[in-house]
Amino acid sequence: MNRLKRRSSRRRTVLILSSAALVAGVPLLAACGTSAHPGAAAVVGGKRISVSSLQAQVNAVRTAQKASPQAATLISNSAQLNQAKLNGMIFDRVLDRAAKDAGVSATRHEVQVARQRAAAGQPGGEKQLEATLLQQAAITPGQIDGAVRRDVLMSKVAKAVGGDTTTPAGQQKLLTALTKASKELNVDVNPRYGTWSDTKVALGNTKTDWIKQVTQQAKQQEPTGA
Repeated sequence: MNRLKRRSSRRRTVLILSSAALVAGVPLLAACGTSAHPGAAAVVGGKRISVSSLQAQVNAVRTAQKASPQAATLISNSAQLNQAKLNGMIFDRVLDRAAKDAGVSATRHEVQVARQRAAAGQPGGEKQLEATLLQQAAITPGQIDGAVRRDVLMSKVAKAVGGDTTTPAGQQKLLTALTKASKELNVDVNPRYGTWSDTKVALGNTKTDWIKQVTQQAKQQEPTGA
């Protein structure tokens, strides 16, 4: 019983916190912006995501990976890190817009509680949570709160627009809300990083299994919600 609970907790942690994790895509770029938006990796809702801010997230991950005993494997498994991180940065802005449209938000307390639950589900607590997320989602300790917030907020939007992400109808409502928000923001990505899809709510080559992740999270959290 304990072994099954432990396994479920580990699986839940990865599913909850890897919404915009590793993707197949374009090569790593040192990058300049487009002629219309010099120095921008993307423009979302008229606001730039600078190449320097993207690179800061990528560098933080690489630094953490190099400090790990599994450095070579971690780096090899995250070859498309630039695109993965940019995908997450854009998705967060789209999600914020969808949350605003739905009238929901994620408080700092809710994020802290969700993070504590995730850590409690790991045999080694917070340290194991950090190691797991770095290994499986290229998320550094300093980026965990952002990933947790993303998950909390996505669950709230899902409930606000459909109430049940375990059904195809509920999943479609969530996707529709995110697509609407994406179109409203008129996402413009530097073509060197790929092309944003409003219908997938992701960079063109990004895996679009985030709805499945939300669904599995909802199923797994109900019996362990204490």
